[in-house]
Amino acid sequence: MSDPKSFPLPSSVKVVPGTENAQAALPYYTQFVPEDDARFWFYNSMHFPEPMHHFDLITAEAAYCALGAFNTRVHVLPTTKGIDHRVINGRVFIGGVPVTDPDEIALRQEKFQERAFYYYENWEDLYAQWKDKMKALIADAQALPRPELPEWEPIETTHSGKGIASNHSLLDIYRQQLEGYFRMWHHHFEFLLLGYGAYLTFFDFCKRAFPEISDQAISRMVAGMEAEIFKPDEEVKRLARRAVELGVDHHFSDNMVIEDVLAALDQLGDKGRAWLDELETSRNPWFNVNVGDGFYHYHRSWNDDLSMPFAALPGYIEKVKAGENIERPMDRLIEERDQLVSDYRELLDSDEDKATYDQLIDLAHRVFPYVEGHKFYCEHWYTNLFFNKIREFGALLAENGFFAEEADVFHLTHYELESAIIDLMLAWSSGSQPLGPGHWPAIVAERKQAINLWADETVPPALGVVPDVIDDPAIVMLWGITRDNLDSWLDDGTENEKELKGFAACAGLVEGTARVVKSVKEIGRLQQGDILVCQVTNPTWAPIFQKISAAVSDIGGSMSHMAIVAREYDLPAVVGTGSATSRIKDGQRIRVDGSRGLVTILDDEEVPANG
Repeated sequence: MSDPKSFPLPSSVKVVPGTENAQAALPYYTQFVPEDDARFWFYNSMHFPEPMHHFDLITAEAAYCALGAFNTRVHVLPTTKGIDHRVINGRVFIGGVPVTDPDEIALRQEKFQERAFYYYENWEDLYAQWKDKMKALIADAQALPRPELPEWEPIETTHSGKGIASNHSLLDIYRQQLEGYFRMWHHHFEFLLLGYGAYLTFFDFCKRAFPEISDQAISRMVAGMEAEIFKPDEEVKRLARRAVELGVDHHFSDNMVIEDVLAALDQLGDKGRAWLDELETSRNPWFNVNVGDGFYHYHRSWNDDLSMPFAALPGYIEKVKAGENIERPMDRLIEERDQLVSDYRELLDSDEDKATYDQLIDLAHRVFPYVEGHKFYCEHWYTNLFFNKIREFGALLAENGFFAEEADVFHLTHYELESAIIDLMLAWSSGSQPLGPGHWPAIVAERKQAINLWADETVPPALGVVPDVIDDPAIVMLWGITRDNLDSWLDDGTENEKELKGFAACAGLVEGTARVVKSVKEIGRLQQGDILVCQVTNPTWAPIFQKISAAVSDIGGSMSHMAIVAREYDLPAVVGTGSATSRIKDGQRIRVDGSRGLVTILDDEEVPANG
């Protein structure tokens, strides 16, 4: 029977006063409509934890275009289609499209087997081909010229018979950028759901064969993976070791000014320049990761802002000098993984079950590294390139008076940006003034204010009708949305206000000071031994894991990126609590039980962080 309590209906959520125009400017297909009241939606704070700028919403649009296509029509997942998204007050809400008709499921199952199994059988070859496609796409984006409008067309245009003026290039470059970005997301989902699918099939087998097995035990059977997304942190560790070997480690301290350190090393002579050469080796390509999850233009890459890797260097250097091991505990993870796989195999009675078990765990080990590895190429390297190219259009429009600074471009939707570009093309061609400088500044100012107002608004974790069952595997495993979780979110918290329940992501019992980090900008507040409390984290925060003793998140399931990363670094963690960042106060003492998925608030004392 359904719980009589329910989340607010979409139609009851009001636009924040003063932001009506900003809301109305969003594409019509992202606005809630009356029919949406009959559906269940949840706030995708895993990928969009902060209010979205108008341009940045292309990250949801392009992603769901591709995700849905591969779920619904390419690989044909039997019980789920794509994801619809709506945006209100800068927040992205998503709703799955389940398949419930048995005949349709049977038809889809048949198509899924002939399509997905081809990928599983040829995984290594297809994945190698995938990397070639992604590297070619990245090269295409890097090769796009900077958009510019000369006062006079170069004489070569006339003397070569080129027959195309410079203003046409603006439209050509911009449309190539959009095309490349949408294409990237298709590549992204070519393998992703199949990677999850292989793990989920193994997961379901284990749950049936070993009724008492924990989710954590199953997930540890696929730990110890090699994936590109862990490489940036490994490069920072390498740079720490090289600093000690070269005797330049004393230049790195917690309060260093990065530009001064680089200048000092350059002046130091051979050893300083040798370390700088090592830095350049690491930067291309491994520092093409951003400090977020690839969905916000202002989450800059390590290459654009060296703060994240340099913040990690002093801690790593100190550990290297003390003779401590700073590597991920790969040998231990693999030894534990293999022991678990072997122990549970022995519990199976029949040779047939053992053969199925062997086949499923082998497939999971083959395909699962993609679940993290693809992020380096897609959400990070390519997305950084994409946003930096949009910045170039921002700079061109700012030079021509459309707004004050290049970052203002991100307050325009991608449709509006094309119209601004065409406005500039027309003005250049006619020799008159563009109309944009009289049109955009007031709109940009209004939308800047909207972002600030939206940031202060409390966001409901879900909207609409609570379903009796949640059976979309991605929604359960990735976002951690289960019926039990929804019930706890609906609870007013009075049953036990000192306890929060979530998914047991990585074992360990830790007590410490909670540091509530609500955005990437607050990472610098973390002190040695703190327990990180956040909405969500991802592999590019790995350099700060050396500082923290445990982690707690609002969102995420047992296969969320945060859960996977916590296991890979053996960091005690509880994910998917729903409300940790609002119920735990910064500085409170808390206990994290990563084995039971339980967080306990121990006292109300707040300890302020430095900085």
